[in-house]
Amino acid sequence: MLTVVFADIVGSTGLFERLGDAHASQLMSQLTGVLGKVFEQHHGRVVKLLGDGVFAVFPDAGSAITACITLQSRFLNEPFIPAGSDRPIRMQIGAESGEVIEIDGDCFGDAVNSAARLADLAGADQILTTQNVWNELVAAHRTQLRSLGPMHLRGKTQATHVYRVEWSNDRDAEATAMGSSMYAPAKHLSLALTHKGRTQVFDVTPAGFTIGRSTEAALPVLDPRVSRVHATVCSRGGQIVLCDTSSFGTWVYFGDQSGAAVALRRTECYLVGHGQLSLGCKSDADKAPLVEFEVR
Repeated sequence: MLTVVFADIVGSTGLFERLGDAHASQLMSQLTGVLGKVFEQHHGRVVKLLGDGVFAVFPDAGSAITACITLQSRFLNEPFIPAGSDRPIRMQIGAESGEVIEIDGDCFGDAVNSAARLADLAGADQILTTQNVWNELVAAHRTQLRSLGPMHLRGKTQATHVYRVEWSNDRDAEATAMGSSMYAPAKHLSLALTHKGRTQVFDVTPAGFTIGRSTEAALPVLDPRVSRVHATVCSRGGQIVLCDTSSFGTWVYFGDQSGAAVALRRTECYLVGHGQLSLGCKSDADKAPLVEFEVR
């Protein structure tokens, strides 16, 4: 059992565009060297340098999470701003524990794939991990993990319970989910919701809006299984967040999946792409109150 870490530099594509291939390549080599040294200082072994990041393995979850926090803290306290840019380098990190197969110095396995997907999902300054890592950590480390609930990682059929490491509250609040480029301007967020054939498009702001049985809700859904304030939708760090506040829960079906759902019970998840919300019951329940969603 090992803990796998992928640490990627956010916005590397934009960095090459701004600085040019030669300068950016030199910068990436310098930065990945820094990442490798930090991990090795915490008993990690660098498996690969990835061009814009590092793939490493650790003997235990505690060492891995400590290394990740050390790395993020270093970039916070000693911001590195490349020449020709006005923005500091920022990192996105994913960590997963599990069985790892080592062949000729390389590592393979489901934990490797999951850690890579988590790094893709993480935003700038974020560290995302899973239930497997939480299970390995001592109580003091567990207090730093905030549950984001079950999420579907790309390429996996089963939902994965994802946690965010709250190494710095200010940074977590500002983080941009889904690996958005740090060089991209803040995007306008809108969400189309369709209920009983009627579509409404909402501008999503940090203040957010509500879905529920109350006639004062931005999207009223009249069904006894729906709470008066069933869920809230807001923007956070450039992403749309759905937070369940109901008595009976919310089921989120992403894309065209009809069976697997992210079940929210006073928890939250990011809304991406399109899909369906089932309020107060699963979608296959009799006359389930369904809301289709599309992020625009």
